[in-house]
Amino acid sequence: MGRLVHFEIHVDDMERAKKFYGEVFGWTFEDYSEFAGMPYFGAVTGGEDEPGINGALMQRQSPPPEADQPLNGYACTMGVEDYDAIEAKILDNGGVVALPKYALPGMAWQGYYKDTEGNIFGVHQPDENAK
Repeated sequence: MGRLVHFEIHVDDMERAKKFYGEVFGWTFEDYSEFAGMPYFGAVTGGEDEPGINGALMQRQSPPPEADQPLNGYACTMGVEDYDAIEAKILDNGGVVALPKYALPGMAWQGYYKDTEGNIFGVHQPDENAK
């Protein structure tokens, strides 16, 4: 079985991206640029005692995705405890709404955003009362 064990977010401005993900989700970063041969920062997304995976921010190697085009790749979704508080942080830190918050009835709240680098990501808050 091929289990997802790592993700990479391609960025144009490394410091801006680190600030965005650090401020919004509380991620911390470890500099692996020497190993990668390019700007590359490991993203620690939570403790080893929590479900989830770690990943990285890497320097974009080609033009960013065009606006209003379908997603060509994977969209990572972050599990959160307070959707509305995270959305406020996203918007306050330069992110924009890609698909507004909606209910997955009886399961969760879901929505999608663009980060400061134009990448799409999801936000998911479990809630059995969502409707």
